[in-house]
Amino acid sequence: MSEEIWIADDDRGVRFVLAEALRDAGLAVREFGDAESVREALRDARPALLLTDVRMPGEGGLALLNDLKARGVGPVIVMSAFTDVATTAAAYRAGAADYLAKPFDLDQAVAAVQRALADVPAAAAPPPAPVVPAHALLGESPAMREVFRLIGRVAASELNVLITGETGTGKELVARALHEESARRERAFVALNTAAIPSELLESELFGHEAGAFTGATRRYAGRFEQAEGGTLFLDEIGDMPLALQTRLLRVLAGGEFYRVGGRELIRGNVRIVAATHQDLDARVAAGLFRADLKHRLDVVRIELPALRQRRADIPLLAQHFLAAAARELKLPPKRFSKAALKAVAQRDFPGNVRELENLCRRLAVIAPGVEILPADLGGPAAAPALGDWTDALREWAALALADGESDIHARAREAMDHTLMQAALAVHGGHRQHAAAALGVGRNTLTRKLGASRTRRPSRP
Repeated sequence: MSEEIWIADDDRGVRFVLAEALRDAGLAVREFGDAESVREALRDARPALLLTDVRMPGEGGLALLNDLKARGVGPVIVMSAFTDVATTAAAYRAGAADYLAKPFDLDQAVAAVQRALADVPAAAAPPPAPVVPAHALLGESPAMREVFRLIGRVAASELNVLITGETGTGKELVARALHEESARRERAFVALNTAAIPSELLESELFGHEAGAFTGATRRYAGRFEQAEGGTLFLDEIGDMPLALQTRLLRVLAGGEFYRVGGRELIRGNVRIVAATHQDLDARVAAGLFRADLKHRLDVVRIELPALRQRRADIPLLAQHFLAAAARELKLPPKRFSKAALKAVAQRDFPGNVRELENLCRRLAVIAPGVEILPADLGGPAAAPALGDWTDALREWAALALADGESDIHARAREAMDHTLMQAALAVHGGHRQHAAAALGVGRNTLTRKLGASRTRRPSRP
């Protein structure tokens, strides 16, 4: 094996600056423009370490990585400007020593090379898994690239993971990605929102119960731990778990054994725990609301999800994805954002984060009148006239009513509109029917007739 560092990248500029940085660090460097050139060079020499881009003309970097690891050549560091969960996870599964997301800091790249060289004796890796699943996680911002990198790094391990982030940031999507990229992917992924289950029922939901264990327990029930055997158990909103149940969960995590409620059979479980919370667990520990020892058991690796306001650059990508997905799911004609509408969406605040953005796109897929979505269709602060506000609401109501198979909605809508207009006009004009009718542009007799038809209370005569 030579002492050279090999760089494979079709971008000459990247090769140049990276090679110069490595040479400045005292390392010998050899450059290649594609995977085929690397293969030809392997006939006569082997590198001390290879840095390879993922996307190159001809054979890609991941295929090259797989082949080199099969030959026992390495370590290998993967580089890419297209960072996502599937790519990072595939690279780490194939035995990559590290993953550099472009554009990267040169000092960090040199440090990654030196670290990988120091770890050469431990660089052997298992053969790659052939299946690379697609994920619902999307993003190109630096914050999301780091999330993808962490998922790829820890997915194949058995470590417990704590996912933190505001409500609506996609914590369950991260948990599913961790499961799908792990060796447990063929077994069950079981999710439980601990805040959505009454505290008196949560123990039974987690550990199951025997028939007769309590009133209403007519048969044996396998809890979430048993359902997730061999797979992953996702405990959402773990910060809201009652203290008494925290103690029992801690015992299970420590010993891997538990009893069903009312049971005597000791059950040994093999489950990976991924927990999530929007709360500050350190603050809850300090307040005596969460056990410190349980936090340490769950918080082995922490993945912090950024709020949508911290990754605004991802909003256009997410919005277009959600709009297309909603059209497919609801079997509606596809729609697209105008440039102005997409810009307006990117500038909006989304306190509900990605979930709120997804709901907005689903609503637009149903109620936006044209194929192209305009700023006036967005509603909220960006909506133009008030006239559009109530017609948007009417359009949404009609779409939902039609989807539910309701009939005679035109007559119901007309009656509701007439009633609302007449009541508003009468309120403005102090109950004076003639003035109210004139303001609405109808005759007094028409107003009186419609009031009677809608069974509204007749105001006193003027």
